[in-house]
Amino acid sequence: MTRYPATTPATDTAPITGVLLVNLGTPDAPTPAAVRRYLAEFLWDPRVVESPRWFWWLVLHGFILRYRPPRVAKVYQSIWGRQGSPLLTHSLSLAKAVAASVPANVVVRCAMNYGNPSIASVLAELNQHNLQRLLVLPLYPQYSATTSAAVFDAVTRELRRWRKLPDLRFCLHYYNHPQYIDVLAGQIRHSFQTQGRPQKLLFSFHGIPQRYCKAGDPYEQQCYATAAQVAARLELGQEQWQLTFQSRFGREPWLEPFTDRTLKAFPGQGITRVQIIAPGFAVDCLETLEELAIQNREFFTHAGGQTFHYIPALNDSAAHVALIRQLIDEQTAGWHG
Repeated sequence: MTRYPATTPATDTAPITGVLLVNLGTPDAPTPAAVRRYLAEFLWDPRVVESPRWFWWLVLHGFILRYRPPRVAKVYQSIWGRQGSPLLTHSLSLAKAVAASVPANVVVRCAMNYGNPSIASVLAELNQHNLQRLLVLPLYPQYSATTSAAVFDAVTRELRRWRKLPDLRFCLHYYNHPQYIDVLAGQIRHSFQTQGRPQKLLFSFHGIPQRYCKAGDPYEQQCYATAAQVAARLELGQEQWQLTFQSRFGREPWLEPFTDRTLKAFPGQGITRVQIIAPGFAVDCLETLEELAIQNREFFTHAGGQTFHYIPALNDSAAHVALIRQLIDEQTAGWHG
């Protein structure tokens, strides 16, 4: 017989609509031990690494978690702020700003799919506020089973333990939402005005293994749709922009072209002025602040590049807050009482 833990949500208060903004996650500290805990949780998710469990357990615990945490911890240390991980601080700041823009009966919270604050803990908090309706909004504009579906798994895994479920809605993606395209175009246009126009604008997205897309993951198509629509909004010619993929690991084929190899090759092609944006990252994080803004800048300049500018993520900008608020309004339309 299934036993469901007792819950005592408040019933003497007005019912609320909960909005759960979910990002990937981050270690609790830039230390090898904290990074090891985080990677163990993140990389063990079968949505992230689709390999036979017995084989992947041997690789993960026999190699990756032994040797990778000290190196990754040093990289985190290079971007860690006084308030913690940039991904966490930017995500919390965005959620706070969105919360200030919604009606009183809408409660906005931020959670991490891996690490803290966990989805389970934030859902438990929302349930204490007489939660009647729940909108889950992953901060991933482009859908992938490795990200958005992993959030769905985590949320439903927790809700399976609840006796009384809220009405539930889930935002799968917003890669082609007109306001999202407008906000990205505005961010790039501002960069062009302050930094000058580059020879090439690079759209860099996080990569995934090619076999995931061949199996039906729409991620690659959605990345190209986002970049093409933004380029069209900016009236860029085909030769003025390019899409690439970053952050690969392992030996199997990943989506190409690769960001680092593309930047290394640009100077040899006469392209010495570049600006780069990462539209798939809602807020700045390790992959943008260190991998793109530092590591890939060095690749480009060492190859002979002259001007490199990373265009920041949307973070908690007013335009981003307005976009998330618009998504909330659209996704909760028709919910009453």
